Amino acid sequence: MQFFIDTADVAEIRDLAATGLVDGVTTNPSLVAKSGRDFFEVLAEICDLVPGPVSAEVTATEHRAMLAEGRRLARVADNVVIKVPLTPEGLKACRAFTDEGTKVNVTLCFSPAQALLAAKAGARYISPFIGRLDDISVDGLQLIADVVEIYGAYPAIGTEVLVASVRHPLHVVESAKLGAHVATIPPAVLRAMFKHPLTDKGLAAFLDDWAKTGQKILSDDDAAEPERRSA
Repeated sequence: MQFFIDTADVAEIRDLAATGLVDGVTTNPSLVAKSGRDFFEVLAEICDLVPGPVSAEVTATEHRAMLAEGRRLARVADNVVIKVPLTPEGLKACRAFTDEGTKVNVTLCFSPAQALLAAKAGARYISPFIGRLDDISVDGLQLIADVVEIYGAYPAIGTEVLVASVRHPLHVVESAKLGAHVATIPPAVLRAMFKHPLTDKGLAAFLDDWAKTGQKILSDDDAAEPERRSA
């Protein structure tokens, strides 16, 4: 499973990209608004930080206007993926972008029927919003299971399931078990995936036992050497 980061916070992306765990980024108008910065500046910085796909969403609702906006966004960097809503106008734009060779992420998917339409329109990614379904007492993970099953029945479908509206680590784990291709994860959720109380407890015990030996793996000179080289 690939991990995308769901944010427009450049500092967060830079920090998490350094782990080597980030395969791409998804943004949307709400996330960009939270950054308080110019959209195109933010998008260009993100595309420079992450070589993988970076989803940038159009704000138009009519397909010709979507095409104009999407083409403008695609000029920012080669790794921009155009994000369109799962509406009739959005799927018209998806088909046109795909025919032009531009990758498309179809967003705001809430049903298997919608996911099937997006695949037929040539979407590179479909974004089912599982957390928002959970919020209304509908099983979001069942949507992932249904879409993975449908796509798997037709080898010609090249659309990847990009799990969105992820609320906690279990959403990621269960989606991976179901065979989803990608999860787009808020930074806080990705950081939570590192944590386990037994890991913290075990590390503390190892360090305590090592301290009792009075030994060091690196001498003081060895420890200072990387700093001298970087200077």
